[in-house]
Amino acid sequence: MNYLAHIFLSGENPNVMIGNFMADSIKGSRHDAYPAEIQKGILLHRQIDTTTDAHPAFRQSTKRLHKNYGHYSGIIVDIFYDHFLAKNWADYSDIPLADYIESFYKLLRDNTELLPHNIQKMAPIMMEGNWLLIYADLEGIDRVLGGMNRRTKNKSGMDKAGHELRKFYSLFEADFKVVMKDLQKLSNDFLAP
Repeated sequence: MNYLAHIFLSGENPNVMIGNFMADSIKGSRHDAYPAEIQKGILLHRQIDTTTDAHPAFRQSTKRLHKNYGHYSGIIVDIFYDHFLAKNWADYSDIPLADYIESFYKLLRDNTELLPHNIQKMAPIMMEGNWLLIYADLEGIDRVLGGMNRRTKNKSGMDKAGHELRKFYSLFEADFKVVMKDLQKLSNDFLAP
């Protein structure tokens, strides 16, 4: 799962959302330096990643890509799954996607000092490009994949993965729905008082 799914699976607690969003930048036990609710978000993020990576439906999705993209397949599927969440947002939330995203961007702006330095640098770029909203469109996914390919110095070939998304669209979407259902249960259980 990528940014949008991690934020969504955080429930309604703003600090859990922040922790889940920035978790990839917090290594090992460094999460101990943060307030309890942010720690909870970081630990939830790790649990989501571990569960997703081992999930049979996710592994089925990555197998469709492995021949052409190798170890980048999981990253690509994470992006695909955010597309399906954005596209099917009304199935998961009563809040319009654009409103939900704007509310999250405000949360980031209001809590910049809590974010690791690299996330402080990345967040304004993400907001300016409205990364979370462009996931809903295939052209947006192509842009995201192109950007990811540039970050790998054009070694990953991720900019071409939109072809497989279109070719196996319904299969990826079916896999996503299975994984998301299980992750919603995991998150609800994790966040339960």
